[in-house]
Amino acid sequence: MNIRADARPHAPTAVQREWLRRGLDQPGGKLPLFDRFGQHVDPRTVRAAIEQGWAEPWYPNPLKPDWLVCKLTPLGREAATRPVLEAVHASARIFSLVR
Repeated sequence: MNIRADARPHAPTAVQREWLRRGLDQPGGKLPLFDRFGQHVDPRTVRAAIEQGWAEPWYPNPLKPDWLVCKLTPLGREAATRPVLEAVHASARIFSLVR
């Protein structure tokens, strides 16, 4: 019996969902570099969103090349607006068993 990661996108965590939602009202779906408390968004949050297809790099930041400027994808808009109960149910299917 093998255990493999589920190939389907997972539901965003509360932190990821909040970050994605902040891009909904921005021109072009631009995602913020800083959280609502003025702290830099954790790069792991940004990378995870890119890996899940919720965000994509937009353009390089010449002043801060290590800061990744991203925008929402259509899948990211869906993930940000999906009802929480549906998202919780989807995230429960992280692994599947394969015979």
